[in-house]
Amino acid sequence: MPRVALDLNKAEDRAKVSGSWRVADGLVPGEPNEGLVSQILASPARLGDFDDSGWEECTNVRASRSVGFTFGWWRVTVQLPTSIDGVDIAGSRVFLETNADNYGEVWVDGQIDRATGVVVGINAQHRVEVSNSAVPGTKHVIACLVANGPLAEPRGGIFLRYATLAFESSG
Repeated sequence: MPRVALDLNKAEDRAKVSGSWRVADGLVPGEPNEGLVSQILASPARLGDFDDSGWEECTNVRASRSVGFTFGWWRVTVQLPTSIDGVDIAGSRVFLETNADNYGEVWVDGQIDRATGVVVGINAQHRVEVSNSAVPGTKHVIACLVANGPLAEPRGGIFLRYATLAFESSG
């Protein structure tokens, strides 16, 4: 199978997986002080069943948000199709490839691969497995947490430089 890649920043590619981005500011969106409290143990926005229906729809993940020290979440639910552009994707490995400005985490179905999905440095690329064997019709929730940096003197805003959903041969 050839590699098939969808640009999740393009409406026509998102439509192939029935996806739409939602975005909200804060470590815990909607909470006072953006959910920043001492010794917080977790943000519910990482969970696959978190209700993001009240969040803003996002048509451009590259659009910069906020300034200074801040967090934000980008979430998309994708439904794996039978084929993409005539290529059968059943059994393929599925990856999200992204780059968060500046720091990022990628959660898939409420879980994080601590080897590939966590903060690895400023503007570092992420390649996180969504599925090791695609099953058409399966839905996956991808949640990306982004923080501005460097933490002691953040510059600019937060955004995703790109978001690609790649389908590759499992063999």
